[in-house]
Amino acid sequence: MSSPAKVPVVPEVACDASRKLARYVAELDARKLPDAAVHAFRRALLDYLTCAVAGSGTDAARMVLDYLQSWDQSKEASVIGTPHRLSAQNAAFVNGAATHGLDFDDGMTRGSVHPGGSVFSALLAMAEKLGSSADDLIAAGVAGYDVTLRIAATVHPHTSRRGFHNTPTAGVFGAAAAASRLMRLNAEQTLNALGLAGSFSGGLRAYLQDGAEVKRIHPGKAARDGIVSAELAKRGLTGPGEVIEGRYGFIQAAAGGNAEWELLTGALGERFEICNAYFKPYPACRHFHASLDAVRTIGRRTPFRIDDVASVRIGMYEAGAAGHDQKTAENLLDAQMSAPVTTALAMAFGNVTVPSFDRANLDRPDIRRLIDVTEVYVDEECERIYPGRRSGVARIELRDGRVLEERVLDPKGEGENPMTDDDLSTKFSSNCAAVIGEERTRSLLQLVMGLKPGSAVDGLYRWS
Repeated sequence: MSSPAKVPVVPEVACDASRKLARYVAELDARKLPDAAVHAFRRALLDYLTCAVAGSGTDAARMVLDYLQSWDQSKEASVIGTPHRLSAQNAAFVNGAATHGLDFDDGMTRGSVHPGGSVFSALLAMAEKLGSSADDLIAAGVAGYDVTLRIAATVHPHTSRRGFHNTPTAGVFGAAAAASRLMRLNAEQTLNALGLAGSFSGGLRAYLQDGAEVKRIHPGKAARDGIVSAELAKRGLTGPGEVIEGRYGFIQAAAGGNAEWELLTGALGERFEICNAYFKPYPACRHFHASLDAVRTIGRRTPFRIDDVASVRIGMYEAGAAGHDQKTAENLLDAQMSAPVTTALAMAFGNVTVPSFDRANLDRPDIRRLIDVTEVYVDEECERIYPGRRSGVARIELRDGRVLEERVLDPKGEGENPMTDDDLSTKFSSNCAAVIGEERTRSLLQLVMGLKPGSAVDGLYRWS
């Protein structure tokens, strides 16, 4: 006779975690938030709009829009950067796909997750549908980020090692939280919304094998399903009350019970995780941004010709090196997920921008040679301090025997090396003006960076 299955032990710090999160979401008041959290909301919203507008013309976003337009005739919410309108949940799906279309969206190192595409896509679509106030918008956004980032940080890197993509698996909880707060659901209804979101949680990292475009739709899927979860909870459909921490809950299913439990609800209502989001200067996988910064620093300090490069070694932590060491560039995602490819572009052009990934550049013989002589390895120091710090090291050996090396502790955009408000404003203006026009870009920038409780928000939804 087989022995009964062992019941996992949930530490006291995580008991009733799902209920605590639900109560926090339902009761959060924007007017009681510290100024730092409100300002972090503005910064995150601006970066989200940058990525959604710039990504609105990507193939993945267009395909999702084409499909949904073929049968959805409702006009509840805007498809960002376009004149089109769809139901709230479908607009959220398209906008989430657009946000992740260029791999330019925000994230959080401790959780290896991109929160904006899931949370803000659900948030703005539902806010437009409901006519929500700035107060509700801010509270829902801060709550959605807290739920997403706390869950992701609790289970990373265990989920990633099992093949799950934290952005949709954790993001659907944050989207459900944001939608629930906008709809002013009570704590019990919000708990049901989170419980329902648990059964929508999903998304695999299998795209790393061949650069499959499915990665692009993961935040959109999470945003859509988060709205659906909140709408069903409002109507009385129940979800499990221990969906995150329970015997058959998310942490057991997705992480095998491995978790940093204290991160789930520790300092809830005192530490606002939206303040810990990072922003990207490069449209490529965040895992090797530190090494891109290192390569660029080396190039500025000691200029060299790429023909003079004999070999390149890129050091990262194991979670970054695994799956990002390939030297293929069959498509855009393939290139964006490859440390050797992106590092070669940084050495060739001194920076990495969206046009850097043009097919003609990837096929250049000199760049192809750089890719071939670049190796990725697990650096002991990078591994030791991850996921607390997302560091990297680059070592370039030249044909004349010189060795140039640089180690970066925090990549540009996080930790002690943040992107300033001016950096984010420049990122927004330089990527959006060509899509929505300079006048709309200026007015939207002013609106977002001045947003606070009591502000008018109608201008967020004008795209035609």
